[in-house]
Amino acid sequence: MTDHQEQRYAVRDRYATAARSALAGDGTGLITDPHDADRLGAVHYTDDAGAVPDSAVAASLGCGNPLAVADLRPGETVLDLGSGGGLDVLLSARRVGPTGRAIGLDMTDEMLTLARRHAREAEITNAEFRAGTIESIPLPDRSVDVVISNCVIALSADKPTVFAEIARVLRPGGRLGVTDIIAEDTLTDTERAHRADKVECLAGALTATDYRTLLHTAGLVGIDIQVTHAVGDKLHSALIRATTPG
Repeated sequence: MTDHQEQRYAVRDRYATAARSALAGDGTGLITDPHDADRLGAVHYTDDAGAVPDSAVAASLGCGNPLAVADLRPGETVLDLGSGGGLDVLLSARRVGPTGRAIGLDMTDEMLTLARRHAREAEITNAEFRAGTIESIPLPDRSVDVVISNCVIALSADKPTVFAEIARVLRPGGRLGVTDIIAEDTLTDTERAHRADKVECLAGALTATDYRTLLHTAGLVGIDIQVTHAVGDKLHSALIRATTPG
């Protein structure tokens, strides 16, 4: 088994356990530190959360609100990478309207089950959830207008492939709008390893410079990274925008 596979399985097991807990009505169990509750989860959705079931809001495990930069429009197709309990997909489905489509991609069967339940409860019919990994998106080339993600790309052990896949599925002029964890340049390998014991995405966080470089290498342009709030020592949540050449 490769290191990439081991990391993927570890992440999948952690979030499968969280989804099973949420399906049982016990919450995800992942945000336990009171300080984290002010930085992670659905705290960033004060204007939107009422549009979906409370259980979908409670299952949110992100670090921000990608819809703040996605600029979704009626009729568009939007893809959420690592859709989890479905919060961002359901909110996106409402924004793109009946002529649009929102697709959630997740590698965890239990999360897909949870998200589909939330979609039924919200009576949202223009959302769908697919099994797959963000390193191998099961969609055709140039098939989506917008890609969003919420604190998931940092979990990948193969980020260059993730960005290449994003560029592949986006249409010309398509948009990337994500939130993710950004590391300061001074974060050491020892500090990363210590954080990995608590939250995997903190260990895999890119610096802003590395993020820009990988997006540019994948062919994306108009890259903008806006740091929003601290999530730990030398670690920050950021809103990240980019586009494909039109």
